[in-house]
Amino acid sequence: MAKANAGTKTPAGIAPAAGGARLISDEVQAALASLKMQCTKANLDGMARYGIPSDNAIGVAMRDIKALGKKLGCNHRLAVALWDTGVYEARMLATFVGDPAQLTPAQMDRWCKDFDNWAICDAMSFNLFDRSPHAWSKVNAWSKKSREFEKRTAFALLWSLTVHDKRASNEQFLQGLELIERESIDERHYVKKAVNMALRAIGKRNRELNRSAVAAARRLADSKSAAARWVGTDALRELASDGVIRRLRG
Repeated sequence: MAKANAGTKTPAGIAPAAGGARLISDEVQAALASLKMQCTKANLDGMARYGIPSDNAIGVAMRDIKALGKKLGCNHRLAVALWDTGVYEARMLATFVGDPAQLTPAQMDRWCKDFDNWAICDAMSFNLFDRSPHAWSKVNAWSKKSREFEKRTAFALLWSLTVHDKRASNEQFLQGLELIERESIDERHYVKKAVNMALRAIGKRNRELNRSAVAAARRLADSKSAAARWVGTDALRELASDGVIRRLRG
């Protein structure tokens, strides 16, 4: 195995590249260079309007990050190294090139603790975490967290599983509804929005889950908690609508 060049830092958890292969640090620098070619001041300035911190960002549109991820393909070592840069767009790129089969529970926990905005929570949930064999256990574990974006990730992940986990049972989502009711009293904006989206998504999966989600939403709408009332009332408008009912019957 070739030794890393002197002074090159190999990211934690990544073995040095095999003989003949480029060092992972070179791959990271190449990816960052590609991202910087796509950055604009308008993109960077616009992040604030969506509640995304720009301190560690360079201003690349999501469509360009996704296109680069598709070009690079699945490369979990690169995903880990990109995450370690701390650059917002590099971390977004990691959601597209990471391998869900190689994710460990500890790695998922480490990344989740780093989340500092809703966009990275949702991107990681929909692009990578929801295909991990550890996804369901993390929904339950993270729903108990106190930090805003860790807890949001639990419900963003539950939301994404309604779309992407075709094999999940109704019972798994019924347990998700219990978590939703328990945590619906959280008044923090990014938590209650994700709780609401998870409730609505479960209620659109099939007729049985719709009945259960509507019942849960009605209980929340009658809650003493203002946050829970908002979650329930807003979800009911969609879940009890004629359009949703017709689609599920069809």
